[in-house]
Amino acid sequence: MTYRLYLLLFFSIISCISVEAQGLLSEKNNFTRQDTLRGSITTERVWWDLTYYHLDIKVDPDNKFISGKNTIQYKVLKDHSVMQVDLQTPLNLTKAIQNGKELNIKHDGNAHFINLVEKQKIGDINTIDVYYNGNPKEAVRAPWDGGISWKKDQNDNHFVASSCQGLGASVWWPCKDHMYDEVDSMLISVNVPKNLMNVSNGRLRSVEQYGDTKTYRWFVNSPINNYGVNINIGDYANFSEVYDGQAGHLDMKYYVLKDNIERAKDHFKDAPKMMKAFEHWFGKYPFYADSFKLVEVPYLGMEHQSCVTYGNQYKKGYLGKDLSGTGWGLKFDFIIIHEAGHEWFANNITNKDVADMWIHEGFTSYSENLFLDYYYGKKASADYVIGTRRNIQNDRPLIGHYNVNAEGSADMYYKGANMLHTLRQLIEDDEKWRHILRGLNKDFYHQTVTTQQIENYLSLKTGIDLTEFFNQYLRTVKIPTLEYAIEKNELKYRWTNIVDKFDMPVQVNINGNEQWLFPISDWKTLPFESKITLFKVDRDFYVEAKKL
Repeated sequence: MTYRLYLLLFFSIISCISVEAQGLLSEKNNFTRQDTLRGSITTERVWWDLTYYHLDIKVDPDNKFISGKNTIQYKVLKDHSVMQVDLQTPLNLTKAIQNGKELNIKHDGNAHFINLVEKQKIGDINTIDVYYNGNPKEAVRAPWDGGISWKKDQNDNHFVASSCQGLGASVWWPCKDHMYDEVDSMLISVNVPKNLMNVSNGRLRSVEQYGDTKTYRWFVNSPINNYGVNINIGDYANFSEVYDGQAGHLDMKYYVLKDNIERAKDHFKDAPKMMKAFEHWFGKYPFYADSFKLVEVPYLGMEHQSCVTYGNQYKKGYLGKDLSGTGWGLKFDFIIIHEAGHEWFANNITNKDVADMWIHEGFTSYSENLFLDYYYGKKASADYVIGTRRNIQNDRPLIGHYNVNAEGSADMYYKGANMLHTLRQLIEDDEKWRHILRGLNKDFYHQTVTTQQIENYLSLKTGIDLTEFFNQYLRTVKIPTLEYAIEKNELKYRWTNIVDKFDMPVQVNINGNEQWLFPISDWKTLPFESKITLFKVDRDFYVEAKKL
């Protein structure tokens, strides 16, 4: 989820790919101390490992106010006495308490350094309570410019939701706001006006009424990244079904505004279809313990773990538009398929540094055409992903700057997808490719990863040294160009616009016959017995061709 593009209407439609980006995909080269404190594994973070959160808050929609505390349980890894907790202004971190003692806090912008009094013994499991309150940043254009959306439904009921990818979970609750350390499990307790319901991640444990309010308690059994945690508050109705999946019976629950329940029952049929296709391609749904939920929100949608949010107006495509321009994009609801695809790539496999966000967005954008592949065949799948190339800008590399909370280009969506589609051609074995995708989700199950780990894994499992392949597509804006010249019965060809040692083979059609070429940066010559009347590069390869 994440994704933001251009001012002209055409490009604003095309840029829908940015469904989850929170505005961070814009270029930034001048980084501040706050960027480093947020984006790096600081000394005050590395010594402790998250084990459990209890986020216990009251949400006051009338005043757009949040108050409460987060109980942080952690394991001591190293000898240290200062803990970094993140909370963004204008929220206030008011106090921190450990074992009944209030602790001194040094506030440094959005980072807060808590001085612990008691000895932190290596191996111990300790807890600390951090209290906060205030009016969190209001989302201006969720989910691209995230925060809290304070809206009303058509019946004038409060309709409230969080969205914070890129911007960070600390925009609305205090936490260790870095991707590398996921909490093992979590309890989310949210107090709201009694006429409203809160829906969060995991399974509902209890609902308790306190005067004119109710507290909804949701428990998350699985590791979860911070931006995947959410609150969704509204006048909800719900329905459910049980899906017979690869790991047994999966509860699939749907929460929508009461007026929308009948059309949701019909439209949300894409959800079990999604589950069937993605379990085929990627392996079992990663969060059976926490169920799967689709929750209506007042913005477009995002991939909150086990609590995917939906605001696509009950339309096929992306708000009724086909991002590929082929017609295939209108065969499914983009938000249901794309955001749910993130359950495998983003929530199961999570990047350690947001510079590697292409892992989330490239694979998940690629999942859109795999959904089509499952139901409509390989040609439809190829038509779609190739059609999305019109969205690619090649403005900057897919990998961002490390340790400063900086993502790469928005091209991580569909350049990433086309890179993976190209890799599928190099493997020449679709069943092997499917097992590799399933292997990724099995071998990195509930883990945080780096780009290098993913690159190494794919090189190992494909049996192809993909070093230059990834250097080309992830780290440059260059599209490999096959230069060629035809002189009667002779073909000359080479790669240009490439990184050093790039030697990717490519399929071409010559005089009606499919064959492989093995270009390098130097000219190669291939003689034929007859005159060359047709030369065409296979469209499945994300490359350019230039006749000299």
